[in-house]
Amino acid sequence: MKVRYNAPTVLTFAVLSAVVLILSQTLLRGLNQSWFAAPGRGRFNPALVRSWFTLLSHVIGHADWNHLLSNFAFILLIGPILEEAYGSVPLLVMMLLTALVTGLLNVIFFPWPLMGASGIVFMMILLASFTNFSRGEIPLTFILVLIIYLGRELYNSFGSNNISEFAHIAGGFCGSLFGFFRARK
Repeated sequence: MKVRYNAPTVLTFAVLSAVVLILSQTLLRGLNQSWFAAPGRGRFNPALVRSWFTLLSHVIGHADWNHLLSNFAFILLIGPILEEAYGSVPLLVMMLLTALVTGLLNVIFFPWPLMGASGIVFMMILLASFTNFSRGEIPLTFILVLIIYLGRELYNSFGSNNISEFAHIAGGFCGSLFGFFRARK
């Protein structure tokens, strides 16, 4: 029996995120904040390559191991199923688009930086509810996931915490759109 690199997009994302966190906590302190956090409103500098890079790279950066593990528990569970259903490259494109959307929305609307893959998590959760549906149908699983996960995020968004529920909601919205409009491979 041999170990197989069965979900290259998801596994590479997980490894890259772990490496960035290790480097940020050891050799390159501040790496996460400099290169892997989307700036908040008023802090985006279009003249800096770094500002543009962080619109995508913020999903790789994580504040600590608890943050990374809570995101990748879902990503490693759901991601390989989605990668099998949609393909590695289409899933990568969906992840990049979700990162861009959440990064841009953060730069436009919120004063604090955005870091972490939770927008990707919510994109995957909503997208997973579409893995076995037919055109012209709305899966009941989608409706229930929408109510449970995004309903909770809307409710939590009225509290005070260090979590960007808006990124979760935006990621879920992206996953919903991808599910409705993206044909399986």
